Amino acid sequence: MTARIASLRVGPIAPLGPERVPSAFIKSAVDGPIMAGALGLDGDHQADLSVHGGPEKAVYAYASARYPDWAAAFPDLAHRFVAGAMGENLTVDGVSEVDLCVGDVHAIGEALLQVCQPRQPCFKLALALGEPRLAKHMVRSGHSGWYYRVLREGPIAPGDTVVLAERPNPDFAFPRLVTIVNRGGATLPELRDLAVMPGLASNIGRHARAALDAA
Repeated sequence: MTARIASLRVGPIAPLGPERVPSAFIKSAVDGPIMAGALGLDGDHQADLSVHGGPEKAVYAYASARYPDWAAAFPDLAHRFVAGAMGENLTVDGVSEVDLCVGDVHAIGEALLQVCQPRQPCFKLALALGEPRLAKHMVRSGHSGWYYRVLREGPIAPGDTVVLAERPNPDFAFPRLVTIVNRGGATLPELRDLAVMPGLASNIGRHARAALDAA
């Protein structure tokens, strides 16, 4: 994997869209370095901590390679699909969801970050870009981006390489998890894997164990 951080972004809580909903979706590029801590990047904020932020949504990454796909799907908004359009902290060149496995550990700068879950889009994506179909398209396409937990705190900066340091679940590709989280329909073997999978977000593991109990 040859990848690097193309853009590093943080943002304050501010009114979003015509409804002026409090959100930190809009983020500004910074030169860095910025400290990646257990709860996210220094200077980054979350308006609704019930669904955003926390140790297992500390840093949100999005693949730059996905933006041409969005531009093709929504040509009227093509000029908007640039780094930061999805509200990400890290825009990453050279890697996307298809290159990941659940629990992958990436060395970025002096930090160690772990891929633990996909993003589930909410209404703020539509508010930010003025297009109500965006959330459904993210689910349908699987172009979700991914959340990192921070295993080792440290500074990261634009231009830093993304190095695969560990792959604890080589047989569980990240797109499988994206499909399960967004659409459901996990098989019993998948639920058994998710129930004990190292590196997976704890809430997904709990849901898998509950589904197994119900089954």
